[in-house]
Amino acid sequence: MARANAQKNLVVIVGGVLLLLFIGSNFIKTVPVGRVGVATLFGNTQSEGYAQGIHIPVNPLYRWTMFDARQQTHLETANVPSQDQLQTKLDVSVQYRIDGAMAPDILEQTGTADAAVRVHLIPKLRSLLREQGKSIKRAEDFFKEATQETLQLALTDGLRDYLEPKGIIVSAVLIRDITLPPFIVQAIEQKKEREQAVERERAELERVRTELQQQVARAEAGREAAEQEAARKRILADAQAYEITQINNAIARNQAYIQLQSLEALKAISKDPASKVYFMDGSSPSPLPLMHLGDPQR
Repeated sequence: MARANAQKNLVVIVGGVLLLLFIGSNFIKTVPVGRVGVATLFGNTQSEGYAQGIHIPVNPLYRWTMFDARQQTHLETANVPSQDQLQTKLDVSVQYRIDGAMAPDILEQTGTADAAVRVHLIPKLRSLLREQGKSIKRAEDFFKEATQETLQLALTDGLRDYLEPKGIIVSAVLIRDITLPPFIVQAIEQKKEREQAVERERAELERVRTELQQQVARAEAGREAAEQEAARKRILADAQAYEITQINNAIARNQAYIQLQSLEALKAISKDPASKVYFMDGSSPSPLPLMHLGDPQR
């Protein structure tokens, strides 16, 4: 009998503990990291949100909606018309986050965080893209660095002013990619090809000009060398002519030298068996040929 009563008491105790745990868990709310919890009671939104962490006690009748307050990125692709009536496709990314302090207002006025992005951020972004495109004269101007910087700044400022009162904080708008109309892309490629061809021609002309300059330099060097060689030969010729003149003058003043050379010539003639010597004048003081050279003129 006592044993049966003990078992009944144990069951009652365990049941009571479980009941207390179940009721106690409803008084405790844990909000995950980076989230903001918004509580509603019978359709009424609580004015203050619950930051990350454990909150005790809370009304167990609350219904909870969680908002992710961490940094998010929205990707958007839109066709943007410029003043030349051409459509340029832009890929942009918007970096934003939900303002946790305004999470109750967002829930009450718009709904979830995704609904706020869908209702407020996306339509405003597309509208700003179209408006900014109207300030750009030509589609190819989208590739200019100054145009991209101006566009990003205008989009960022426009979204901030519009979305901050609605609980969305925009940190930056970045242009990820730009796609021009196909015929403009083709025209740009053809222009680049022409510019590259001009650069190749300019390089070839520079090469030819350099070669011509080198040839002119070599020709000039050759001309100078030829002039120097001609001058050297003239100097040698003048020296030789002077030497011959001096020798002739010396010979003219020394008649014996001529007769001596005549004797040497006769010796050379006499050694040749085929040579013959003819006496010019037997009664002459110099009957031998060549010996009269050097005699005073009569």
